[in-house]
Amino acid sequence: MSQFDKLKSDNNLQEIIKTAFDTDLDISGSWGYTEALATIIHSSDTPLEQFEHIFASMRAYIEMNMTQEKEKRYGSINLSEISRERIIKETHIYDKVIYKITAMREDIYASFINEYKEGYGKDDFDLSEHFKRREDATLIREVTHWFEIHAIV
Repeated sequence: MSQFDKLKSDNNLQEIIKTAFDTDLDISGSWGYTEALATIIHSSDTPLEQFEHIFASMRAYIEMNMTQEKEKRYGSINLSEISRERIIKETHIYDKVIYKITAMREDIYASFINEYKEGYGKDDFDLSEHFKRREDATLIREVTHWFEIHAIV
């Protein structure tokens, strides 16, 4: 079982995103964990792939930070797209997108930042070793997002 719980949906994604990120997204449906629970995109002023990345980043931040106890929160959360597939079923158009997520526990990340600030430029500070330890402390996840495309094609 994943250390991050899937988010529950009460079909009010717009309100959750507005409250959490002060952003208006023209979406409905669910969090996109499966085709049946796809996030429905009705419209966007940004290019579709960018819109999907923004939403996926928000979902990751909610899962890995906002819903976690303070000592289990992750920060420095970054997503990169691994693959995408356009699936057309009758009158439905889906994007199935797989993202790689990297993140680090907030407390660990803060200690690395402090270590870097204090050590950078000093002769005894091993920059390569510092970044190797940071890399070793980084969590890597692969997640799938399903988006149902309505008004955008």
